[in-house]
Amino acid sequence: MVEVSNKMTVMPGLRKIYGRPQSLKDVRTHYCPGCGHGIIHRLLCEVIDELDIQGRTIGVSPVGCSVFAFDYINIDFADSLHGRAPAVATGIKRSQPDKIVFTYQGDGDLAAIGLAEIVHAAVRSEKITTIFVNNANYGMTGGQMAPTTLIGQKTTTTPFGRDHRECGYPLRIAELLATVEGVVYLCREAVDTSARVIQAKKSIKTATNSTTMWSMKSNRI
Repeated sequence: MVEVSNKMTVMPGLRKIYGRPQSLKDVRTHYCPGCGHGIIHRLLCEVIDELDIQGRTIGVSPVGCSVFAFDYINIDFADSLHGRAPAVATGIKRSQPDKIVFTYQGDGDLAAIGLAEIVHAAVRSEKITTIFVNNANYGMTGGQMAPTTLIGQKTTTTPFGRDHRECGYPLRIAELLATVEGVVYLCREAVDTSARVIQAKKSIKTATNSTTMWSMKSNRI
């Protein structure tokens, strides 16, 4: 047997074709079982490695499940106040225009307290990428109804399902931002099947160095 990196062994004559991306730290995540954050982290790190941009990529993570993304992704990171990641990313990108800057936000952060921030960053056509992970509830605080919770979807605060007569209608963030002329690239992907995971990775590669919106539907609803 021949020893290779990441504590894996392969038979002589074979080559390793799958392993942990260099940009992804060898650390166990704190995310709940079934959550899509781990998959999305990996895809992001694979793209960073393949594009060879680890040394010039800066991430911004606000309050939410992903606030500890810096523990798992081996790049420069900045934290921000709840919902303010686009504003922080704007400052970083304008002061360091040669950097690749992205925000990593959940729906409780981006679609609620941070809605104005992402809309106006898009209006200004800021050269940042936003990865929006939407699981249609407030995952970090117990699964309460979020602005993106679907009609009929059960949460801890809508145990009989969201009723538009009492709680209004869900915000469709991708469709909303599609009306803003400053957005260069916008798409919605999912990570609940292998085929969709492959497509999601392609979308991350496309969303680079421009005002982009990559809306991810997590497989945890």
